[in-house]
Amino acid sequence: MEFAVWPGTNQAWDDIVEVARHAELVGWDRVYVADHFMPNEGMGEIDEPMLECWSVVAALAAAVPRIGIGTLVCGNTYRHPAVLANQAATADVISGGRIILGLGAGWQVNEHDRYGIPLWSLRERMDRFEEACAVVTGLRDQPLLDFDGQHYQLTEAPMAPKPVGPMPLLIGGGGEQRTLRIAARYADEWNVWSDPDKFIQKSGVLDERCAEIDRDPATIRRSTQALLFLSDDADFVAEMRERLAGRPVLGGSSGELVDAVGAYRDAGVDELIIPDFTLGTGERRREVLDRFSDEVARHFRGTEFTGTTVAP
Repeated sequence: MEFAVWPGTNQAWDDIVEVARHAELVGWDRVYVADHFMPNEGMGEIDEPMLECWSVVAALAAAVPRIGIGTLVCGNTYRHPAVLANQAATADVISGGRIILGLGAGWQVNEHDRYGIPLWSLRERMDRFEEACAVVTGLRDQPLLDFDGQHYQLTEAPMAPKPVGPMPLLIGGGGEQRTLRIAARYADEWNVWSDPDKFIQKSGVLDERCAEIDRDPATIRRSTQALLFLSDDADFVAEMRERLAGRPVLGGSSGELVDAVGAYRDAGVDELIIPDFTLGTGERRREVLDRFSDEVARHFRGTEFTGTTVAP
């Protein structure tokens, strides 16, 4: 099982690169970046500073030398898929082959409204998303791509340079009728917000969608995320669970978290992703990352990390 940290892009660049470098130092496997330009309605002031996803990814590719760097996830509505594929391939070259291209159909209404970007109906959005996955993987895997879709058309289209690594396509979402069918056909990795029970249910549907097209479901790597509250204060953890009802929460002492992460592992999770906005800032955040890595994650890694602060 692997572990990743997900720093918010509503913080200063120095803070993002600091948390990514520290996570790398103490044995985390990946860092993810969200693709938004402003907070969602009710989640912050509309003019709150927020750094653009691919600029951050490319900068991290140069600044952080070891761990994987992914998007969680890009909104397909914001970029033509050929443009997106070229952005990702360039970042992959910069990183030496460590980019994970996460892609979703797009959803955040206020971004589309305020920038005048069409959001389209859910059906059209999913149709475009399915075609986009075909375009991205086609450009990645073929020397030249011809594609004649309803929404995207490419003619002998190159993508050079190609990625130097595998540049897996990660598809985000749990919609059982469209998203999981698209994931079964195109995804190298799949991600959904979930607790262990929900993950088992959604993962089972993905297995069924793979069976429909005779694909081995074991070829799709699977990840999920949960909000972390590493604390021995039971009352504080209970308060956070109540305040964040409806969101998956990992809360409790190190021993309790070992059990909770074990439930995710037993559900079939290959990678557990931790957003950083519940971890504090500065030294407090570094302490939580260290403690989680040393006291919890080490029980689930296939091989022990022998870096600076984690005991072998």
